[in-house]
Amino acid sequence: MKPMNEQHLAVLRRHMVEMIAIHTDLASDELGKAALDERVMAAMQRVPRHLFVPSSVAAYAYQDMPLPIGFDKTVSQPFIVALMTDLLALQPHEAVLEIGTGLGYQTAILAELAGHVWSVEIIEEFASHAEALLQGLGLSNISIRVGDGSRGWPEHAPFDKILVTVAAGRAPSALLEQLKPGGRLVMPVGPEQGQLLTVIDKDSVGQLKTRKLIPVRFSRLETV
Repeated sequence: MKPMNEQHLAVLRRHMVEMIAIHTDLASDELGKAALDERVMAAMQRVPRHLFVPSSVAAYAYQDMPLPIGFDKTVSQPFIVALMTDLLALQPHEAVLEIGTGLGYQTAILAELAGHVWSVEIIEEFASHAEALLQGLGLSNISIRVGDGSRGWPEHAPFDKILVTVAAGRAPSALLEQLKPGGRLVMPVGPEQGQLLTVIDKDSVGQLKTRKLIPVRFSRLETV
């Protein structure tokens, strides 16, 4: 059998986006909305997810499921990637801090929608691989560094939005401090068996408002 070409892959991405739309509609009561932002859905259709997973699982890249990427980590299922991105409500001029680069798929989605993405990854092999891949795709508005994500990236703070793609019992205080007034942080919060996708808004005087959405399961935040 001959390999799939770009036209085949585009069809699969379109199908993936359709499945995200169905999943969103089915979860509309919990989410408070029946559809995600069209800009987010367009970004999901543009970014080639098959490039961000190992070749051994690339055939499954456009199914709505998490996939292993090594070091006992996974790339999140497309629905969760799209939902977390949508919850950030990104604007084209905004600076975003991402904690947990992985191989860079979520990073690429963010870069399609924001002004600049600052991404922190604790696993050096992931960071170097993601950096090369994202540069190869021509995404120049991304900076990646290896480090402890719980400490954020203070040199470039404050951030308009923060996305954490690993779970913790509570949002790290350093990240909340690096969030601008009027900003928003999205992350999974809770114990391993009870994580909830959580949105934390900081108002103009620094007060925090927390909203918990659907159950999720993410790797734990690693610190050094």
